[in-house]
Amino acid sequence: MAGIWRDFVAAVFTAFRRRDEQAIAEERRRAVERLAEETIREARRPTDPPE
Repeated sequence: MAGIWRDFVAAVFTAFRRRDEQAIAEERRRAVERLAEETIREARRPTDPPE
C-alpha cells in the first residue's frame, strides 16, 4: 500500500514539475519573440542624421 502512495506522490510532483518547465519554456519563447520584434523595429527605424 505504501508503494502505491509513493508512486502517486511521485506522479503528482512530476506533473507539477512538467507544468512549471512548460511555463518557463513558454516565457522564454515569449521573451525571444519580444527581443526579435524590438530588434526588427530598431533596424527599421530611420536613423537621424547627426546635427
